[in-house]
Amino acid sequence: MAADREVPEISDDELLDVADNPSQARELRRALRTLADSDAVGDQLQRMARDVLAGRIGMREVVQSDTYLGAIGDRLGQIRTAAENLSPAEQEASEGRAEKLREETEAEYGPDEPEEWELDRHRP
Repeated sequence: MAADREVPEISDDELLDVADNPSQARELRRALRTLADSDAVGDQLQRMARDVLAGRIGMREVVQSDTYLGAIGDRLGQIRTAAENLSPAEQEASEGRAEKLREETEAEYGPDEPEEWELDRHRP
């Protein structure tokens, strides 16, 4: 991991080919950093995030890769199964952590603006 930290990382601007705007690119880069730093996501996703951040592969390549999409899908399935098996107390604690994270994110970046597709849903 230390060696990966020494490799210069891509900028948010380099994610604009798959992000809709600079804010989304910043969030994507932050999510990639979280994946790169987390051993819990598994070697394949951690390596993918590190490779994207280092500029060795692009996000467009990732979203077009059956290998990476399969790894992401597998991990999402594991997360869903774990969430479905939470006790009521664990679910309440998880919801509390999510709310705290949302509040921290809004304090740092401002309130989340609805996406255009979300606005379309509510229009008559």
